[in-house]
Amino acid sequence: MNKGLQILALTVALGIAAMAESAERQPVKQSLPEYPAILRKLKIGGTVKLNALVAADGTVKTTTIDGGNPVLAEVACNAVKKWKYSASSQATNVPVEMTFDSKSASVSVK
Repeated sequence: MNKGLQILALTVALGIAAMAESAERQPVKQSLPEYPAILRKLKIGGTVKLNALVAADGTVKTTTIDGGNPVLAEVACNAVKKWKYSASSQATNVPVEMTFDSKSASVSVK
């Protein structure tokens, strides 16, 4: 096998391993945010998508917003930053999808 093909194969294998590890990381401490009263009153809801950079020890270091209402996204990020995930051999990006249901005034996580 030539050198370029070996590097490509190694890169793909590492990428797959990182994705698998990210998918396996589960929150061990998770609290949902309170639905903002003004948004609940105005019946504003929706789904927020974000990514959490989780350190090897399971603490959330940063969050980045991938979509959703900016106010709800900020509330979701503040909540996720307090979460604790299972430990891992390295830091991983974990996708989080949080739904603010305006009909029931509830918050859920996928």
